[in-house]
Amino acid sequence: MANTTAKIRRGSKHFEILVDMDDALKFKKGETSTIIAESDFIFTNLKKGEKASSADLNEAFGTDDIQEVVEKIVKSGDIEVNQEHRSAEQELKLKQVVDFLTTNAMDPQTGNPITAGRIRRAIEEARVNIKNVPVENQISEILAEISKVIPIKIETKHVKITIPAMHTGRAYGVVAQYKESEKWLDDGSLEVKVKVPSGLIMDFYDKLNSVTHGSALTEEIKE
Repeated sequence: MANTTAKIRRGSKHFEILVDMDDALKFKKGETSTIIAESDFIFTNLKKGEKASSADLNEAFGTDDIQEVVEKIVKSGDIEVNQEHRSAEQELKLKQVVDFLTTNAMDPQTGNPITAGRIRRAIEEARVNIKNVPVENQISEILAEISKVIPIKIETKHVKITIPAMHTGRAYGVVAQYKESEKWLDDGSLEVKVKVPSGLIMDFYDKLNSVTHGSALTEEIKE
């Protein structure tokens, strides 16, 4: 276990606490329902040992209950992580990208799949910046960089979708990142054409059906 600082700024004041890093990260992600600070105080400057007053806490958090404040700081604030954790997170995200491309990409010159090792080397050679966001939200940018190093293409499916007017608001967020074109119809419904990586198509349909209660009409477009 490694202790670290969780901190937040409210108004003109900073509030800091000492917590176990792993426990704090789990609490922030919702993987556990409790978090215990390593001290009985909330600090305005942890290194100098300057403690927050009850008035400061009430003004910033609406309570001076230490446990409630700890939970608010960890949930909404920033948690300092060490280099070991950052490296592990980066390696995990890299593996997710490599796994995705190994499953969905091919060499367009030969039609053959591309090995995980070759994809990993291409990512390193192209110095791709892999962000801490879902793979599908950054795969287009990653692919554009890798394409400068090796020939690579993702298998995709083209789908025409008609979304009833009452569901367009919530459904738009699902289709937006894959959208190729859109047309608003006279009855307020939305007709949109999307291009989705084959490996994500079932997940895409699940999300679309969830927000439209299964009322969206889909038609796969053959190229």
